[in-house]
Amino acid sequence: MKEMETMEVDNGVGEPSKGAPKQAVNLPWVEKYRPSGLGELISHEDIIRTIRKFMDENRLPHLLFYGPPGTGKTSTILACAKEIYSPKEFNSMVLELNASDDRGIGVVRGQILNFASTRTIFNSGFKLVILDEADAMTTDAQNALRRIIEKFTDNVRFCLICNYLSKIIPALQSRCTRFRFGPLNTKQILPRLQHVYQTEGVKVTEDGEKAMMNLSGGDMRRVLNILQSCSMAFDEVNEDNVYTCVGHPLKSDIAHMVNWMLNESFQTAYQNITDLKTAKGLSLQDILTEVHIYVHRIDLPQKIRIHLLIKLSELENRLLLGASEKIQLGSLLSAFQITRDMVAKQANASS
Repeated sequence: MKEMETMEVDNGVGEPSKGAPKQAVNLPWVEKYRPSGLGELISHEDIIRTIRKFMDENRLPHLLFYGPPGTGKTSTILACAKEIYSPKEFNSMVLELNASDDRGIGVVRGQILNFASTRTIFNSGFKLVILDEADAMTTDAQNALRRIIEKFTDNVRFCLICNYLSKIIPALQSRCTRFRFGPLNTKQILPRLQHVYQTEGVKVTEDGEKAMMNLSGGDMRRVLNILQSCSMAFDEVNEDNVYTCVGHPLKSDIAHMVNWMLNESFQTAYQNITDLKTAKGLSLQDILTEVHIYVHRIDLPQKIRIHLLIKLSELENRLLLGASEKIQLGSLLSAFQITRDMVAKQANASS
């Protein structure tokens, strides 16, 4: 077979990072542009500064990273590991277990205990155990882990990564130094996004950038995945193409829907929205999210707006519990019909 082409990892500024391992071109962009050192991370300066000081003074504690997905938790600890260990040492000194691996009490007592309790002859320093998605571990496994963390502190450091801190038992939380990774803001995501699409030669419009920012929710991974999938499906990444690619309703579609609900009869509005949903493959959950944002821009009296928002929240709760979309669409239309009647009644009373 023809040898796979390789390229150097870019440091996010436009120049390849020195000494960075070469990566295959056909990787997903999320992995292709994953930072290879702490200096390449685009956010959380305070956290990175603190961890850098720990590493410089050789006093790295057990770590607990928590926060929403796509905010740099795994990238941060992998960047640390690449700076602490040479490529030859990495496989023997780092144990990474993901949510896809079995991490029940048997693995904690077996694989993790064996790794933590053995020392390497040729490599100095401590080993590193990375437990990604640690909030998916059972309570028994977490209880078994707390003793291992205490017993082998002189030989190994643990880094637990999770989305929900409340799912980690207090005994583990107290043994680790906690860092919260918050959602990234537009100023942090945009420069890296621009660097990626310029490097890949993708044509992106200004409204396309804004659409990706709106859909990201502070998740860098989601932005890059949307960019890559949209660039493969369309010649140009603009607002319409981004929303079409991810199956999210366009702003113009939401405006039409709200207009139908406020001005058309129940039957007409129901039929129009059902036809639009079917034609574009939209889910009622996504429609409801956008309608909620749109409602705040409609000029409604405060009491009526609050009433409508309460009805929307109840509707969303029923959807999340698995209720039928057809019935809940009728509920959505009813909420707007009642709102329309309340506005008309108040207008008549004031006149």
